[in-house]
Formats: sequence, C-alpha cells, structure tokens
Amino acid sequence: MRVLLVEEDLIAARGITLMLKAAGAVVDQTDSGEDALELLRHYEYDIVLLDLALPDIEGFEVVRRMRVSRNDTPVLILSGVTLPQARVKALSLGADDFITKPYDKAELLARMQAIIRRSKGFSQPTVRFGRLELNLDSREVSVDGKDVHLTGKEYAILELLVLRKGMVLTKEAFLNHLYGGMDEPEVKIIDVFVCKLRKKLARAGADGIIGTIWGRGYMIREAAPQEPVAPAFEPLRIPRLSPAA
Repeated sequence: MRVLLVEEDLIAARGITLMLKAAGAVVDQTDSGEDALELLRHYEYDIVLLDLALPDIEGFEVVRRMRVSRNDTPVLILSGVTLPQARVKALSLGADDFITKPYDKAELLARMQAIIRRSKGFSQPTVRFGRLELNLDSREVSVDGKDVHLTGKEYAILELLVLRKGMVLTKEAFLNHLYGGMDEPEVKIIDVFVCKLRKKLARAGADGIIGTIWGRGYMIREAAPQEPVAPAFEPLRIPRLSPAA
C-alpha cells in the first residue's frame, strides 16, 4: 500500500510513518496542502492521511480540490478538532473517514485497511481469486488453504496485481509502488521478484496465475477451468440381419 501523509506535526508524522512502514507501506510525507495536491497529480496513492490544520491551506480545501479535479483517492482525516461540524464538513466535501487525535495506532491502521478495501470493491479483508486467497489485513497468502510464505516485496506485487485485477501493470508502476521514487533499483528487479513469486505460487498449486503481456507488463489471470474429459467414442453396433428366407 502506498500512503500520502499530510501532517503538520513532524513528531506525529514520524511516528505514523514508522508504524506504516512496519506494516509494509510506502509513505510519502509533507506538511503542505499545496505540495500534497501536486504529489496527487503525479503519483497514485491507495490512501491520503490528511491533517486539517496545515500551514498553507486547510485540509478541507485539499479534499475539495481533490474531488473537483475528479481525484477519487480515499481520504482519512486526522484532526484534533472534536466538533461534529468539522466531521460533517469533511465528509460532505468527500473525505471517507474522520478520526480525532489522540488516536490508537492499531485503530488507525485498521480503518485505513477497511477504507482501501472498500475503495477497491472488497468489503471483507479476505480476497479470493481462483484458488488463491489473500488476507489484506494480515498480509497472509494461501493456495487451497496452504500457506505461501512471501517476502514483503513479493507480497506487495501480488497484492497490487489482485487489487488491480483486469489491468496490465507496467514494471515502472511496480517500482513506484514498491519504492515510492526513493532509491529505486533498475527496472529489471521487477522481473526477478515476479519470477520468484511465480515459483512459490506454482509450488503451492497456483501455476500460471501471473501473466506476462509482452512489451507492457504483468497482469493477474484466473487459470482456465479444466475441460471435462469426453467419454471414449464407442462405435455404433448395428445388429446383423439374417438373410431373408
């Protein structure tokens, strides 16, 4: 998951960033509403964590401009304002949820995961795709109930493929999702990750689930259903007629 954190309090921002990175997220952080809008114009995020009290423009204005520009990235407001009017205003402008400070970090992460699931069309934390099953909250993967142990990068690639089912994802998109523009390795590293991921899934019984679209990238696909075996053809037996008397 890739997160844009827009938070004026640098100490709070540092704590949230560490928590999210420990949960496997890539985090971009800024304390400016204008900078946040600029980042949203150039990068794709799974969710925005947005403080209302920013030094340049209010968080309300950030949400309003996002929705006017048809940017539907989910927004979770983080605010010390407890007045119900603030919550109502934020939600009416297009925010997806509102949590007041101080908040429990586990609750914050759980709410983020729920918002992201809903934005991708999944109401439950468990996503099934053919024989494959992902738990988006615990980051666990199984095939036919058998656990598949993946590295953080391998899981992130698989999760992105599943959540973008039906879309062809370029290697550059994977790099951006995995590294967020920071210390990115060569693009060929994606081929290495995908190769290892495929081998692990194949050993578990989900061979061929990641397809290569030559010259474009990768996409996930459900294995074609096994064709029923046709019964063996038996020649029609025609009874021999006795010669006429």
